[in-house]
Amino acid sequence: MTETTDRLIPQARWWRIIPPAMLVYIFSFMDRTSTGFAIAGGMRKDLSLSASTAGLVAGIFFIGYVILQAPGGHWAERYSAKKFIGISILIWGGLTILCGFTQNATQLLIVRFLVGVAEGGVWPATLVILSHWFPNEERGRANAYFIMNIAVASIITGPLSGWIISSFGWRWVFIGEGFLSLGLILIWFPLISDSPQKASWISPEERDYLTSRLAAEQVRMKATAAAPASYRAVLRDLNLWKLTLLYFFYQIGIYGFAMWLPTLLQNLTAKGMTAVGLLSIFPYIAMIFGLYAFGRLSDRSGNRRRYTALPILGFAVCFLLSTVLNKNIGLSFGFFVACGLFMQSASSIFWTIPPMLFPSEVAGGVRGIINALGNLGGFVGPFAVGWLRTTFNTYDAGVYFLAGMLTIGYLIALSLPATINNSGGPKAE
Repeated sequence: MTETTDRLIPQARWWRIIPPAMLVYIFSFMDRTSTGFAIAGGMRKDLSLSASTAGLVAGIFFIGYVILQAPGGHWAERYSAKKFIGISILIWGGLTILCGFTQNATQLLIVRFLVGVAEGGVWPATLVILSHWFPNEERGRANAYFIMNIAVASIITGPLSGWIISSFGWRWVFIGEGFLSLGLILIWFPLISDSPQKASWISPEERDYLTSRLAAEQVRMKATAAAPASYRAVLRDLNLWKLTLLYFFYQIGIYGFAMWLPTLLQNLTAKGMTAVGLLSIFPYIAMIFGLYAFGRLSDRSGNRRRYTALPILGFAVCFLLSTVLNKNIGLSFGFFVACGLFMQSASSIFWTIPPMLFPSEVAGGVRGIINALGNLGGFVGPFAVGWLRTTFNTYDAGVYFLAGMLTIGYLIALSLPATINNSGGPKAE
């Protein structure tokens, strides 16, 4: 479908679905990013955490995060993603507040694990909602706009967390963000709808357009007779494990970077937490531009494989150069900013791929499996950097490790099947 034709279709879905989805995940991601600031801003000292233990605190969230991924995605696809996410908001908000009252490493580890469980199904459930509202030729942009929440969350979190820590202490980062998260329920339920068929605000023209386009996708997919229709068959599909491993190595790099960025900037610049918080926003400003550009390029060309692979390689190269050139503060910081340009740009395109390879009956669960196992990289990345810092007394070794993991992810992306290119969208380049 051309952009001219697309503009003739009512566009209410872009304004009613994307903003509340973004807002929910902004607060979800703020919670993870603020942990890095709490570590750099006094939590390590107050709770007597070693660098390895601090990395474990940052990473254990992702062990809990695994638990509800596949069940959450499956439940959201079969029943109601809206209700599932609403319940999750209430639970994770309360647990985040509890983080601010922990008194030792054991308590903090337990609560962070439970926060991970509570947030675990939100990502696949949100992707289910987006897949019900945006056909394939729009999905790269829709996912990109949604994933911009990560950049917005990080832009807000850096200065806000730095200021809160400087003014009130690290505990209030968790307490304040927990209460704000609870307030999301007042926005989520009134605004969101599970599908066009359940929305009272949508025009008949837009509903008919979406219903016909999404139904045609499923017919086209089933006609290929190549996609498995049961979870038993899914687990034997090589493409599932390629996507899972790709996402695993990608998440090692993303969360290793995100969790340790405040500390890396503090070491690079020798500045206080308020300044570090302000400096940390620039990679995430760059992220917004990267998400928009790569999402648009991917939708225009239909080439999902290329625009999944290239940002991962760019992220690896820039992260490596930020450390190799760290004797020059300005140049090193410039490459940190460039990391942000590429950091999440592959994500929006990556998540268009599962619905192209697996039918709707299992697509929600497939997203959950990929996100669950892949996000174990979110545990490995932060923990590995902390362990390597303790072992070698330098953060450089951790950065080299993260860049290597991203490179492996890039190579796996190149091996994805060509069928993910030009699947019902514009002509591939």
